[in-house]
Amino acid sequence: MVEILIQGAVSSAIYAMLAVGFTLIFGVARILNLAHGSFYALGAYGAYFFTSIDLPLVPAALLSIAFVAVFGVLMERVFVRPMRTQSLLAVLMITLAVALAVEQALFLSFGSEYRNVPALVSTKFTIAGVDVAGQRLLTLGAGVVLIGALWLFIQRTRLGSAILAISQDPEAAQYMGIPSDRIFALVMALSAGLAAAAGILAGPFLTVQPTMWLLPIVKAFAIVVVGGLGSIPGSILAALMLGYAETIVAYLISTSWTEIISVLATLLMLVFRPAGIFGKRAAF
Repeated sequence: MVEILIQGAVSSAIYAMLAVGFTLIFGVARILNLAHGSFYALGAYGAYFFTSIDLPLVPAALLSIAFVAVFGVLMERVFVRPMRTQSLLAVLMITLAVALAVEQALFLSFGSEYRNVPALVSTKFTIAGVDVAGQRLLTLGAGVVLIGALWLFIQRTRLGSAILAISQDPEAAQYMGIPSDRIFALVMALSAGLAAAAGILAGPFLTVQPTMWLLPIVKAFAIVVVGGLGSIPGSILAALMLGYAETIVAYLISTSWTEIISVLATLLMLVFRPAGIFGKRAAF
């Protein structure tokens, strides 16, 4: 039971970091970014690359997050912004194209072999008789801290107030002089950086290879559908539900059955409650 509680919490923290960034960009810009999983993959590969050239692990992780955040801003400026006023389908297609391009770039640069991202904490800890890798505990703690810091930033700062204003009424916010394009770029940077951090933290105990972007975007999409599109509290709650549901299924049945949980949850929610648990497009 203790092992299920711990492993479920770790999985939930990873899913929450992915889903909060995904729903943040939807809540503000009203777009579904299918390249969000690529930020996760680029974060892990960035940490691997920078440590492979003998850069210390912590600076390598921070540099990787910064690189992915800049990549997210450039993607928003070059590809997403011109398409955003046209149609949702156009944005979906262009972000999917970016994700596929990133996958091919990683394949050509690093090959198809699995890569090992160094762990920030290599020590094992014993909790209630259960051995837990320190990296997993770090992932849990870092996830809580990062999401908490994002919430404080949005609720307590002027930039956060601008993000809230754009998410609630974009036209009124523009009339008040809030630069919407800059806010969209900032939100994309925050979203990309959070996903990159998830990739760096999870990389040491999960698979790091070019196609690793696909599963996270499926999980993130399932979570925001269950929690409610645009609702960060809903995404956090749904991440907890999915993380523990998968962990319980893995321990009681088989790990091969865990991947169907997110698909089944999405299907059931779309059929019985399309608006999600929170039932509205509320950003925060």
